[in-house]
Parts: sequence; C-alpha cells; structure tokens
Amino acid sequence: MALLALFVVCTSCAQDKRPIQGETEFQKELNAEYKDASKSPLKDKDRKNFKGLDFFKFDSTYVVTANFKRTPNEKTFKMKTTTDHRPIYVKYGELSFSLKGEAFKLNIYQNQGLIETEGFEDYLFLPFLDETNGLESYGGGRYLDARIPKGNTMQIDFNKAYNPYCAYNDKYSCPIVPRKNYLKTRVEAGVKAFNKG
Repeated sequence: MALLALFVVCTSCAQDKRPIQGETEFQKELNAEYKDASKSPLKDKDRKNFKGLDFFKFDSTYVVTANFKRTPNEKTFKMKTTTDHRPIYVKYGELSFSLKGEAFKLNIYQNQGLIETEGFEDYLFLPFLDETNGLESYGGGRYLDARIPKGNTMQIDFNKAYNPYCAYNDKYSCPIVPRKNYLKTRVEAGVKAFNKG
C-alpha cells in the first residue's frame, strides 16, 4: 500500500513538471530554452504561462539540398536591425535550391563580430521572408542557423526556422531580413507566430 501511495505521489509530481512539448528534437530543445528563465527571450509574464511554441507540422519537403556558392570578394556592411544597433556582416555566399518544383536563391551572411567568439568561427546566418509572414508566421521573417560547409552543397532544413527574439520581446535588437532574401512562396515549416496568451 505504501508503494502505491509513493507511486501516486511521484506521478502527481511528474504531472506538475510538465514534459517539454515538441514532435522533433529541435522543437523540444527550443521549447526547453524558452521555458528556462536564464535563456528565454520571453517576457516574465509570458513565460509563466508558456506551454510551448506553435510549429508547423514537420514536413520533409522543406529539407532541401542547396548549391552553395562562396562570394569571397564581398564588402562588409552594417546590417539594419530593429534598433539603432548596426552589427557588421558580410555576404558569405549564395544558396540555390528548388522547393516544391520551383527554383529559389538566398544570400547567406556571416556576422563579423560573432566569428571572434569561440565555437562560432564557422557560423553562418540565413534570414528569410516568405508568404506566410504576417499570417501564420511572424511578420518580420524568420532565421536559420548554419555552419560553413566543406563542399559546395548545404542542407537547409526550414523545419528549424525560428523567430527573431523581437517577436517575443521588444527589448532585443534583431537583424531585419534583407529584401533579397524574400521567397515568393509559402514556407509552411518551422516556428509559427507567437500568440502572447
């Protein structure tokens, strides 16, 4: 009987500590990060009621292999952000790929300040806009993280597209997606717009 009581106590504890939601590893990791007060971009009031971000359903159609063309002679530039902060970026390359039978091209960038940070020497930044912005997804576009590939192809997984921190909290300074990175199609993958309860 004592064992049963213990089991009941433990299962009720487990119910209080809700499991992290998400159908993929990426979704679970992102939800865990947003739930964690030390890492979360959410405002305190939004984090208290946070159960998990909304995602489009995982769709393998949105995992594409792109041709990666390096653009070594690009000049650095100050990328516009949602504040007066202007981080220095350089266009690192061009990605050409086909999505649902249509051909697209995106520019991929490198943050010149970030490459000084250990672990980010080969980090690349892929911001994009698409036709779901302002409807199901955040109006300002979404971001993807990448690493410099060894060869001339790169896998892009749009299921891992995430919102700028500004979508959750206006205290952040977020790069504004360059217009050249507008995809004239609906990218029904990745994080959806944030519903502030």
